[in-house]
Amino acid sequence: MKIRNILMAGAAIVSLTACNDYLDVDAPSKQDNNSVFTKKSEINTALNGVYAQLLSGNLYGNALINTFVMNSDVEFKTYSNELSTDNSYRRFDCTSQGSDIKKTWDDAYKGIEYANNFIYQLEHSPLYQEGDSDLVQQMGEAKVMRAMLYHDIMWLFGDVPFSFEPTSVTKGTVLPIVSRDTINARLIADLEAIAPKMKFAANLTDGVERVSKEFCWSMIARIALTAGGYSLRPDLNAPNNHGTMARPDNYKQLYETAMNYCDSVIKSGTHHLGKTYQQVFVDECNYKVANGDDPIFEIPFAYNSTSSVGYIHGPKSELNSGTTSGKNIWGEASSSAALNAFYRFLFDDKDLRRDYVIGLWGYLYDGTPNINRGYTTYNNKWSKLWANVNTNPQSSGNTGINFPYMRYADVLLMYAEAANEVKGGPTAEAKAAVKQVRARAFGGNDAEKVEAYVDAAASKEDFLKVVLDERRLEFAGENMRWKDLVRNNKYAEELYWTFLRYIGAAQNAGTGTTYLEAVEQHDGLTPGRYENDMPYSLFYRIADNPVDPSKYTNTTLDVLELYNPYHGQYYDEGEKKWKAIQIPADDANTPTNRRWQNGDFYNWWNADAATPKNECLYSLYGFIRGEADQFFLVNNDGTTIPMPEPNELNVNALPVVRYILPYPNAVIQRSAGQYKNYYGYNN
Repeated sequence: MKIRNILMAGAAIVSLTACNDYLDVDAPSKQDNNSVFTKKSEINTALNGVYAQLLSGNLYGNALINTFVMNSDVEFKTYSNELSTDNSYRRFDCTSQGSDIKKTWDDAYKGIEYANNFIYQLEHSPLYQEGDSDLVQQMGEAKVMRAMLYHDIMWLFGDVPFSFEPTSVTKGTVLPIVSRDTINARLIADLEAIAPKMKFAANLTDGVERVSKEFCWSMIARIALTAGGYSLRPDLNAPNNHGTMARPDNYKQLYETAMNYCDSVIKSGTHHLGKTYQQVFVDECNYKVANGDDPIFEIPFAYNSTSSVGYIHGPKSELNSGTTSGKNIWGEASSSAALNAFYRFLFDDKDLRRDYVIGLWGYLYDGTPNINRGYTTYNNKWSKLWANVNTNPQSSGNTGINFPYMRYADVLLMYAEAANEVKGGPTAEAKAAVKQVRARAFGGNDAEKVEAYVDAAASKEDFLKVVLDERRLEFAGENMRWKDLVRNNKYAEELYWTFLRYIGAAQNAGTGTTYLEAVEQHDGLTPGRYENDMPYSLFYRIADNPVDPSKYTNTTLDVLELYNPYHGQYYDEGEKKWKAIQIPADDANTPTNRRWQNGDFYNWWNADAATPKNECLYSLYGFIRGEADQFFLVNNDGTTIPMPEPNELNVNALPVVRYILPYPNAVIQRSAGQYKNYYGYNN
């Protein structure tokens, strides 16, 4: 692949590579079916063709980091209509007619076909048969990318059509639907066979923009952990039933596989958490990729032509007559990959990730900061506004910012989760893995927040909660949270509490609520934190930029000064009651546009109808929904049942979450009746 430049940091010899300008691509399927690769150059070109498939906006360029990131207590998209639509994926009630489903299905299988073709032709190449180490490495790269694509479409569709052979061999026959258990076993065995022959990222010219040995190990671990966890299984005898959550009988063996391969990555010493959390993602926004740090594999997007990373994230940047002006030279940002409004309250006040990731303001076209009054917050992990003035992407949706598909932090936490299951409780090594991630989040080895916090989790159940809570805080916007919950059969439970957060906050702004106290207890917050301490009105004013990237990444645009954004009131110990915070008075000489203003938050009560706003009622519509003051769960047969009150909740009796998507209708039609939708979808 072609690399734009190599950056050197001071006198230290640190290999940093910029994202690829373009990929010189060619699909092996374009060649004669009987041809074989006879030159390394044509093999490399064909491999680039496989990489190029990952860049599609219907896959990792957008859809798999936005469209198909299901709603949870981390990532969230609101809906204001109770009517079902073909494309309402994130609230679990789409249809097989959804256009985005077909686009992602088609592009995933296109990528698999490119990989299958490459692997088939390379296997028949005399150069490969001679055992050339470079070609063996390239074989591994193609196999890992094929595994990525299969892994991610199984998360969306469950059991899927499967083959390791290209269409030139299968002759265009309809591929059979194969159980995810069988596919996962084939993928793991395929990668286990090639992994020992692959090279570490440090020995690859393009570093972590290429598939490496440690990424192959990490991918085996991710597949094994997924395969060993719970997933929604269809009722083959009742297609209209939403299905059953189950995991395979050999789940402990799969968890052991995940543990061992994570351990291989850890013991290899090839990756560390050296940079600050913030710097990892700011560097990605500035096209710097460092070998040996947190990222293990970054999808190598092309500058200004692929990737919506940093356009769908970060502060919203609005246009006027199709452009921006004044200080805002960065152009438009949609900021559509938003976060749950209550996510920010789940962080410890000392956690450095919170104030970096949570975005509470965006920008008007001229660069004036503008408070976000919506039902979600911005995800500031990436942003085109974080790019240096000389390299900022001018195009709207095509930033070229890499996406870190696999990080070392993920490997550490996968190891901890797997070891906890295999050993029946936390080991010293598992605790040490979690502590590495938390130490970075708290700026060092904080005795209370790192050592004591992790060590306090003595049981298997308590330590699993510590691991899952850490993953919740670490991976915002990386399409992890709903998968973590599914794998541990906790998705329905957490969506129940997510619904109560929104409904409870809305009711509290209206006639009062009975829910927030129970939510506080579930979230481990101080009693009264949500009900009495939540800032329904947030005070803010425009302030000069601190010109300190550790405080705010963009050192050019103005910022907002927020008055106590995480606490709306305070508890007066003397008077024994909650009291409103007094905002400091503005100086008489303060310019009007820089005086304290009031932004309404969480005031989501429809006073005229005396009900919560629709966004609170319908954003989880396919699982839980509301009508005035009545709330319902969607049962496994599609009917609704009354929502249990928190004191009556039996998490084991909750309906399943229908997160599995239907096969596209066009695909079913092409199969001539061989494919059939389950999970309550009509073909």
